[in-house]
Amino acid sequence: MQDSKLYVGNLNYSTSNEKLQNVFGAHGTVLKVNIMEGKGFGFVEMSTVEEADAAKQALNGTELDGRNIKVDKARPPADRPRRSYNDNRY
Repeated sequence: MQDSKLYVGNLNYSTSNEKLQNVFGAHGTVLKVNIMEGKGFGFVEMSTVEEADAAKQALNGTELDGRNIKVDKARPPADRPRRSYNDNRY
């Protein structure tokens, strides 16, 4: 379902999961909303790729709670090497 998951950036910190659910719900069925607290971004998972594409087209660059949001396809989490506190390279 990764292709139907969207990244939503430049969110106002006061924007709620329910608000995103309502805004994206106008473009299809929203399966899941997850705003990262205090980070200004979140993720919205739509039920189909077509709905995700429609929401991206309609909402990218639009104003929400006083901010112009950025909507794009979510990328899979990057594989980052784990650093230990004993790593003396720094």
